[in-house]
Amino acid sequence: MVTEKDLSKLPDQPGVYLMHGKNDEIIYVGKALSLRHRVRQYFQPSHDEGLKKKQMVANIDYFEFIVTDSELEALILECNLIKEYRPKYNTMLRDDKTYPYIEVTLQEAYPRVLFSRRMKKNGSKFFGPFTSAGAVHDTIELVQKLYKIRTCSQKLPENFGKNRPCLNYHIGQCLGPCQGNVPVEEYRKNVEKVIEFLNGDYADTIKDLQRKMLAASENMDYEKAALYRDLIESVKACAGRQKATQLDGEDRDIIAMAKGKEDAVVQVFFIRGGKMIGREHFFINVRVDDTDEDLLEYFLKDYYTGTPFIPREIFVQFEMTESELIETWLTNKKGSRVYIRTPKRGAKEKLVELAAKNAQMVLDQDREKIKKEEGRTIGAMKEIADILGLPGASRMEAYDISNISGFQSVGSMVVFEKGKPKRSDYRKFKIKTVEGPNDYASMHEVLTRRFSHGLEELEENGGVIEDSFTKFPDVIMMDGGKGQVHIAEQVMAELGLHIPIAGMVKDDHHRTRGLYYKDEEIPIDTHSEGFQLITRLQDEAHRFAIEYHRSLRSKGQVRSFLDDIEGIGPKRRKALMKKYISAEKMANATVEDLMDTESMSKEAAENVYNYFHPINSTENELK
Repeated sequence: MVTEKDLSKLPDQPGVYLMHGKNDEIIYVGKALSLRHRVRQYFQPSHDEGLKKKQMVANIDYFEFIVTDSELEALILECNLIKEYRPKYNTMLRDDKTYPYIEVTLQEAYPRVLFSRRMKKNGSKFFGPFTSAGAVHDTIELVQKLYKIRTCSQKLPENFGKNRPCLNYHIGQCLGPCQGNVPVEEYRKNVEKVIEFLNGDYADTIKDLQRKMLAASENMDYEKAALYRDLIESVKACAGRQKATQLDGEDRDIIAMAKGKEDAVVQVFFIRGGKMIGREHFFINVRVDDTDEDLLEYFLKDYYTGTPFIPREIFVQFEMTESELIETWLTNKKGSRVYIRTPKRGAKEKLVELAAKNAQMVLDQDREKIKKEEGRTIGAMKEIADILGLPGASRMEAYDISNISGFQSVGSMVVFEKGKPKRSDYRKFKIKTVEGPNDYASMHEVLTRRFSHGLEELEENGGVIEDSFTKFPDVIMMDGGKGQVHIAEQVMAELGLHIPIAGMVKDDHHRTRGLYYKDEEIPIDTHSEGFQLITRLQDEAHRFAIEYHRSLRSKGQVRSFLDDIEGIGPKRRKALMKKYISAEKMANATVEDLMDTESMSKEAAENVYNYFHPINSTENELK
């Protein structure tokens, strides 16, 4: 509860304030020219901030503040904190998107042209952002063919001549710098042409290709002439994508929006070098008191906090009270002057109007689709969290074990974030310490390896979350009931972790019927979005495990387990595989059946049988 004593400690200085809820969570982040005056306003009965702020104030348990030297510093800090904590009562983007770039690795002696999702300070030159990943891949492939740029990742010149040249070299699509027969200066001239091309200078390239095409035709080398003809068409297609609009050669973002009662769509047109390279739209949650200007300011702060590229000019639909402040912030962030303008006439105003019209179209056409998709994903996650009595759940991990009678056991880890598969975080495990068909012991190994690895990396990184192992789930979903859940609870206890664990319980027909949580089975409406999400998660874990197991078998490893059985040499192994074809059929054979195999002794047959039917089974004990 905020008291007068708490308010009296506020300084009359610029800074950022963080409002905390009753569960210690940050529910709002704001900035102020004077912390004393701004924060006090929230708790004055006569001051009306609107319905949204009233709801927020009613949930404030305490606040903290950070003093800055200027309002500009406060703005920067506010943006960073909102990105970090995503407070409930701040208006934020509903999704985070990354854009593809073309990267030219100028820091390398023999540069490459790569696809990249991030603009890094590593000495490379970046072009973009683009909104079409397909167009980026096509452009990269084109410049590699045109200028014979290497595609390999070898370290040059350190590895000159250590490997044979690749196919691209033999078909004339690479100069072959890996062999050390191309001077750096000659190769770099081609790289400079790549940069000119990516900067939009297509005319010289087309003229050069036309000259080569005519020369090849005159020499009656029609195959080569056709190749140059196709390259010319590819260059023109690439140029056409970049020519959506012509202004005056500047880099600009055109930003306009359309607002509904509960949500808004912001449309961004990307103008690079005077050419529109693409467009993208973003959805924003709208609260009761948000004005158009408020939403636009929220968007600019949120978007440009995360995007790596800031253009020289930003055209916006409405004039904003904080335009100059945001301009200064973006100028400091970019390192050169940035202008925020509201065009009033001419082609520039028409472009803003076009962006606004597109935003309205997206809002009208996609609203129902968006709502439905959110119900399938974010809504379903909330439903599951409510069923389990959790305050929220953004990330779920599910695990499964796959084997054939204990042979070549593997484990899978699949991850869903905000209700969608996050395949970059999937992991697979080859079981190392368990022999025979023991799913419980295998699951114990998988979970122990996964979370031990995560804890070790967190300690090494000083607590910084960097990848899928250091990012722990809000809830673990086990593919099974009581036994699997208890195994997971045992691992959590051993590692000192406190992560909710639920089992996805199946009926006699192997269909999910509910969740096992805290020693109780909880039924779920089979028609609900939450149930459908659980089914997708379970199917994905099963598919991923089977796929990995199948890939190992396809590599010829299916017979390797026989090598581990005492008394089975090459001759008996060949006879067994010829008779039983698969490990599953072998596992179902009796000792007498196995003895009927060519060259098989009773002792060897018993060893094979005991391999598939271990006497002591952790699984049987748990059952």
